[in-house]
Amino acid sequence: MNDYTDKEHPPIPEIRRIGVIGAGQMGGGIAEVAAAAGFSVRLVDVSDAKLDAAKARIENLLERGVRKGHITGADKAEALARIDAGTSIEALGDCDLVIEAATEREDLKKKIFKDLVPHLKPDALLASNTSSISITRLAAQTDRPGRFIGIHFMNPVPAMKLVELIRGIATDEDTFQAVKSLSERLGKTPVTAEDFPAFIVNRILLPMINEAVYTLYEGVGTVESIDTAMKLGANHPMGPLELADFIGLDTCLSVMQVLYEGLADSKYRPCPLLVKYVEAGWLGCKVKRGFYDYRGEVPVPTR
Repeated sequence: MNDYTDKEHPPIPEIRRIGVIGAGQMGGGIAEVAAAAGFSVRLVDVSDAKLDAAKARIENLLERGVRKGHITGADKAEALARIDAGTSIEALGDCDLVIEAATEREDLKKKIFKDLVPHLKPDALLASNTSSISITRLAAQTDRPGRFIGIHFMNPVPAMKLVELIRGIATDEDTFQAVKSLSERLGKTPVTAEDFPAFIVNRILLPMINEAVYTLYEGVGTVESIDTAMKLGANHPMGPLELADFIGLDTCLSVMQVLYEGLADSKYRPCPLLVKYVEAGWLGCKVKRGFYDYRGEVPVPTR
């Protein structure tokens, strides 16, 4: 790997073309928002099936925007035309910024960045959409830690206004300012988070979800009573167990493991019932079964 840190830093590029790695719910959402804001987008995934599903999902969401009068049919067509999808990571070579939005596994993310770096322009910026993993550690896998930053979008990306910006220990100030400006151009409100496990939102949200699973595990309440209690008693728009299904129980478990291992505090220990659901493959909405069963017309609690 070239030692980028010993070179004279090239100027920060004007961000015009954005690469997105991962065509899941998050990556597809980032691609949609960037294309709708006028950026050229390169969406990359190892699976043609995932790319096809992402493009169909983006088209459906844009069409919904047309029906609601938020955008015109021409806006929709132009946004779709700005998205180029493929399976080759080499296609990201001319991107000004590449955002990794792969599964929340540190080993996978590190491999992606190692494979990506040889194809990048010297001035390209790098980012991870990780919801919990150290930006400093991920940046260390690249040849440009000063040009590396965390950009944590909320799910669903098109609807949620917040973006957490996380600086690693080596992130340059001009990198931060460029990405902050980009976030605002995407219609988001950026907040700065320090590079500690799970950052701000998930540091608060996931322990709440984990505690809701403990409440279920210990028999304090049923799935339905816990969710109803938090919706009507705390005015939450969605119950914590329903929200866990929406996020993905595997992602919830990964974040809790990062918190537990990174902070060495027993209060972050993942609930054994959450572990069991993940072991069973009951990961939530994406597989139609989690704390609720989604295979019928109406979701039914599984416990």
